[in-house]
Amino acid sequence: MSRIVVLVSGTGSLLQALLDAQDSAALSAQVVAVGADRAGIAGLDRAETAGVPTFVEAVGDHPDRAAWDRALATQVTAHRPDLVITAGFMKILGPATLATAPVLNTHPALLPAFPGAHGVRDALAYGVKVTGSTAHLVDEGMDTGPIIDQRVVPIAEDDTEDSLHERIKVLEREMLVEVAADLLVRGFTVDGRRVVLGPA
Repeated sequence: MSRIVVLVSGTGSLLQALLDAQDSAALSAQVVAVGADRAGIAGLDRAETAGVPTFVEAVGDHPDRAAWDRALATQVTAHRPDLVITAGFMKILGPATLATAPVLNTHPALLPAFPGAHGVRDALAYGVKVTGSTAHLVDEGMDTGPIIDQRVVPIAEDDTEDSLHERIKVLEREMLVEVAADLLVRGFTVDGRRVVLGPA
């Protein structure tokens, strides 16, 4: 069975979607570890409740980001993942961690529009009529990796950042599980900016 390491920074709702899909056999893979960049977060609690090993690698515990990246890579590699998923992980990964396994992320906007930590807020402020969520492979940039899938969410006139984000999260959770399953079961290749599912 394929092995997944999930990295979290907050509540872990995307992690929970993966754990639930694993339990229901909607995802034929096992979350073998959950890592975080800080202690005391709900995402780690969710992992511990599910009996999944956890680890914390805080940037502040290292002399620089490169040292943190190497330490994080060591932690990830110890669990021999076939796929790493950044599920609300609010740090940019460096080359050491990116070399451990393919890394999948979801972002609450239709990239390349509105990258960064405030994608929902930025979409509302710009006045666009639709937004959504993007699944992409992670590279060393901020939400710049090749796009795998996108799901669209219309913006209502009375939407707030919270109400819009909640609707995006519903699609984001579904997409994350489906894309992770596709990558692990079907395999993929990257051709420039295109991610092609299926064997090479």
